[in-house]
Amino acid sequence: MANKFSKVVNKINKGPASLRPFLLTKVFNSQVKYAKTSNVKLLSVTNSAVELKIENKKRVQNHIGGVHAIAASLLAESATGIVFGMNVPDSHVPLLKSMKIEYQRRMVGDLTAHATLTEEQITQIETQDKGDMMVPVSITDESGQQPIECFMEWAWVAKRRD
Repeated sequence: MANKFSKVVNKINKGPASLRPFLLTKVFNSQVKYAKTSNVKLLSVTNSAVELKIENKKRVQNHIGGVHAIAASLLAESATGIVFGMNVPDSHVPLLKSMKIEYQRRMVGDLTAHATLTEEQITQIETQDKGDMMVPVSITDESGQQPIECFMEWAWVAKRRD
């Protein structure tokens, strides 16, 4: 099922591979201002998988020079929200229901987030008028390890008619 956002993404994905991350990031950051402020970069987006990155730069650092906890949370929320939002019909709205972040250890360098949906989850979004689900996300740092565990629960409901 295509929505406005997925149509734009699919069009970008048909273009040159070298331009995709730039264009995907531009589109997303034009709509999500806080992601633009934090310089979240979209590396790849499909209806079932997303890869995002946040660089360990001064604007997102904490007092010990690592990526700030809230910037890491933004990365997780953005990754899950994008892959989830790719599948929610235009007649509905995606809503973050809950998030749980468990910090395991100090983050090293840049962070990369991978969020995915299964075919069963996509079918559920397409066929049910409303519902909710956990959207898995994995965040790794430059060491290749997962410094945090993130659990994001998303819901979809019909848009209100005013």
